[in-house]
Amino acid sequence: MTESSDYESVQVFIGVDVGKDTHHAVAINRSGKRLFDKALPNDENKLRSLISDLKQHGQILLVVDQPATIGALPVAVARSEGVLVGYLPGLAMRRIADLHAGEAKTDARDAAIIAEAARTL
Repeated sequence: MTESSDYESVQVFIGVDVGKDTHHAVAINRSGKRLFDKALPNDENKLRSLISDLKQHGQILLVVDQPATIGALPVAVARSEGVLVGYLPGLAMRRIADLHAGEAKTDARDAAIIAEAARTL
């Protein structure tokens, strides 16, 4: 995901379940408290605003489930804002999601799983 020395400085973990028109983002801090949990349009200004708001909590790591095509904008915006970026491959995502039995697949659930995986892995 990222260098371990960089990871130690991270205070906010943003999980983004990317979609064509909208994404779902969940941001949590090191203790697991949710700081953000909403659908997010695939819009550069909205992404910059979210990152700007969350920077008040410290260094950010943004993790997406698809870094290319539909996930390219969140990755590009995060990098331009000096945010660390990571990618959770599909197979790893599904295996981690399987640990959360009994819940239906939703974008919000997937974003939360991505954020939690970033925080704990």
